[in-house]
Amino acid sequence: MDFELMASMMCADYGHLEKEVRELEEAGIDSFHIDIMDGRYVPNFAMSLNDMCYIAGATKKPLDVHLMIEHPSTHINLFLKRLRKGDTVYIHPEAEYHPSTTLQKIIDAGMVPGIAINPGTSVETVMEMLRIVKKVLVMSVNPGNAGQMYLPYVGKKIARLLKLKEEMDFQIYWDGACSADKIQQFAPKGFDGFVLGTTLLFGKGKSYKEILDGVREMRF
Repeated sequence: MDFELMASMMCADYGHLEKEVRELEEAGIDSFHIDIMDGRYVPNFAMSLNDMCYIAGATKKPLDVHLMIEHPSTHINLFLKRLRKGDTVYIHPEAEYHPSTTLQKIIDAGMVPGIAINPGTSVETVMEMLRIVKKVLVMSVNPGNAGQMYLPYVGKKIARLLKLKEEMDFQIYWDGACSADKIQQFAPKGFDGFVLGTTLLFGKGKSYKEILDGVREMRF
């Protein structure tokens, strides 16, 4: 079964970031997920523009940039001019007055446009944007912190999005509390990738290669 695995770099060891990037690459990670938080849209500060630039310069793997910031249109060019064509940029529709305009800026810059959908965000409120974006990041936890518990009520929304996926031509990705059992449950249903953080990848006392190989070898 073919699906992508992304490393949530806010969970990495920042005392040895170059080593972390190298070991994740060697282990076979598909892309690096960069969580940018402004302390306003979410109640936390996480990675910065400089963190993103460092990782972009340390790897040839794609970047998956998740902007958890208010009014991303105000700052979007700071990120776009430092990324490479083909990298993905997600915005939260609630954080923007005119999200479709910001998505068009991402498209015009040669990046892959995406939206992140919070647990409390209904499919109806993002329906038209599903026609624009190429990727949908489904938050199975409230955004802002690592190590949270999966919110079961997200499951019904996931079922609706999976039905819309082919019709509207977007890919769907999982973010938050991603365990091996969640991959086994949802990969066969049509998920295209999973963001891996402290639940499965980081701080487990095993090599990244051992963990990622284990995920790839799971039976479905």
